[in-house]
Amino acid sequence: AGGVETMNAKEYLGQAYRLDQHINDRLMQLSQLRALTQRITTAYDGEVVSRTRNVHALEDSVIRLMEAEQEYVEAERQYSDLRNQVCSLLQRLDDPMNADILRLRYVEHKRMPAIAKELHLSRSSIYSRHEIALSELQGILQTQST
Repeated sequence: AGGVETMNAKEYLGQAYRLDQHINDRLMQLSQLRALTQRITTAYDGEVVSRTRNVHALEDSVIRLMEAEQEYVEAERQYSDLRNQVCSLLQRLDDPMNADILRLRYVEHKRMPAIAKELHLSRSSIYSRHEIALSELQGILQTQST
């Protein structure tokens, strides 16, 4: 990811969604690798005579699983750090309602109509406040990067 100074507010906030997707991809990969390791272990345990190929397959599977788990933990850490950073920045917005709109949209990944319903505002009000909040956040980001 590029530096904050090269991103607009929407791109900056969009990082949370991309990291969340990355985490979901890692979870799926972990699930698949665990299943593969389980199958290989079961096949290996069922054999009377050890075959070198099966031993290597199990080792490779366990290594890939461990690497994937490390990637997942790192992605979770990055996501948590980014969420904390975003929430801290959102607290600097003048209107807490606008901060809530950005938090619900970019941190909790809710759609605008759902946000309007949750906050008891019209859709047009949500979209208007969203643009105002993005503009204000852009100013904060630019000030922070200088």
